[in-house]
Amino acid sequence: MNKKIAIVGAGVGGLHLGLYLRQHDVDVTIYTDREPEEYAGLRLLNTVTHHAITVAREKELGVNHWCDETYGYPGQTYYFGGEKPLHFRGDLGSPSRAVDYRIYLPQLMNDFLERGGKIQYKDIQAADLAGLAKSVDLVVVCVGKGTLRDVFARNEKLSPHSAPQRIICAGIYTGIADEEHRNVTLSNSPGNGEIIDLPTVTFQGAGHALLTLNIPGGDTEEWAHLNYDENPRRFLDAMLKKLEKYHPTISARIDPAKFDLANGSRDLLQGGVIPVVREGYIGLGDDKFAIALGDAHATVDPLMGQGANMASYSAFVLGEEIVKQSVIDERFCQIVDDKRRDRVECATHWTNLFLKPPRQETMQAVAQMSENRDMCDEFTKAFNRPEEQWNRFATGARTQRWINSWMN
Repeated sequence: MNKKIAIVGAGVGGLHLGLYLRQHDVDVTIYTDREPEEYAGLRLLNTVTHHAITVAREKELGVNHWCDETYGYPGQTYYFGGEKPLHFRGDLGSPSRAVDYRIYLPQLMNDFLERGGKIQYKDIQAADLAGLAKSVDLVVVCVGKGTLRDVFARNEKLSPHSAPQRIICAGIYTGIADEEHRNVTLSNSPGNGEIIDLPTVTFQGAGHALLTLNIPGGDTEEWAHLNYDENPRRFLDAMLKKLEKYHPTISARIDPAKFDLANGSRDLLQGGVIPVVREGYIGLGDDKFAIALGDAHATVDPLMGQGANMASYSAFVLGEEIVKQSVIDERFCQIVDDKRRDRVECATHWTNLFLKPPRQETMQAVAQMSENRDMCDEFTKAFNRPEEQWNRFATGARTQRWINSWMN
């Protein structure tokens, strides 16, 4: 069967799927409203970690343009504030990496084009899907905004939130020195939220992104509402003051005289994410189907760095089945859903759990990890495999058993 696939959206899920299919000589067209040359002039899109398991898929696709030795980071350093602060680190096993998506996405779009993929630059809406399906064997929707947001029904069981659980202020900054091991830093301030200090490939080379995840009503939420363009000094002073108060291990590496957004407000993103999981596919009539991928399928809060990794994983699951299966019908869609379900649902559950006030057992695990490097390494490596994390944290009893296994 000579298959034809339409992919709506050129994010990591759509591009990884498109590149995978071109490796297997499948006829594939990506539909997006943005040309590669436009990305450099955009505001910051996000701050994204690609864990080692995703970097390995990029190597398989031949698109790992940012070598581990130069741009990867080997581990994660943790800081938990409070009356008795905890500061410790764990190794990832193999390096993770972050690249500004204004660099990453257009590079992969060009890779896709060079390998015979086709891109049509047009804005696809929900009403266009049935017509698009007539000329292809499968439509894959990777966009979770606009009218496409409502194409796939919300899975209420897996979507407990109706509002953002963190108010986000993300930026690419100058004046931040590397952590001792060039690790990413995950810093937690009780009642205020978290900051992820992420070594990132930027337009200026190796740099730092700060992703602040602020609890609504907490003292750091103002970061997400201050207008940099109106008063840059006020914005930066507010950042510096509260970083020193609530996230001291990050503050200690900042040179206040050099601390600024690297490219002004173009390097700033403020807002929030509503975590949601949607049904995996819909019928479009005439035995044609659309499958949800990436943000169209599952949107998670960025706290645990799972969104892009989940999308890439699902892209490979879908790509493998497109290549392997001779029939693309509803049963095909069910097979894909079944194969990706555990990874997607566990990443969602695990992330949502850590957005809540911590259980007693969770804090006991954190305390134990601060004293046991091997235990912390096990936890840190499992950022690649969220189903393993959920096996440890699904219930307080499971977490306690994990703690006990390291105390014997």
